[in-house]
This record gives sequence, C-alpha cells and structure tokens, in this order.
Amino acid sequence: MNKEKQFQHLRKLQEVDFVLLELNLYLDTHPNDHEAMKQYNYYAQKRKKIACEYEEKYGPLMNFGHSYLRKPNDWIKSPWPWEI
Repeated sequence: MNKEKQFQHLRKLQEVDFVLLELNLYLDTHPNDHEAMKQYNYYAQKRKKIACEYEEKYGPLMNFGHSYLRKPNDWIKSPWPWEI
C-alpha cells in the first residue's frame, strides 16, 4: 500500500470538507443564495465520490455505522488525523 497516495487522497477529502464547511456557514446567513446551494450540492456529491473511492482502496474512514467494514476493526489500519 502506497502511503503517499493514501495521504493525497485524504488531503483531497479534507479540501472538499473545508469547502463544504465554509459553504454551510455561508448558507446559514444567506439561505436564499441558490448559486451557493448548487455549489454545496456539487461538493457534497464530490465528497461522497472521493470518500467511496478512498474506502474501496484503504478501508473505512469512520466507524459507528458511518462506513462499511470489510474485516473486523478495519478502521484501525487507517491513519489517525494527526498522521496526515
């Protein structure tokens, strides 16, 4: 397993998460901005795709029912947040 590629994939996910967070905060104060809503939905779909690709290659991103497991305790093999 190539750790560098795994970290690059996680980095992409973090970037999209940042955009989603910023758009979410913006939409809290501008709920009628339809362009921002379109952008939010675009990045939400993009995040889902990136997360699915990551989990197929490297295992689950989260536990507690948010990700499917291929093997028991599969998530412990993923890097911790401070490792990326």
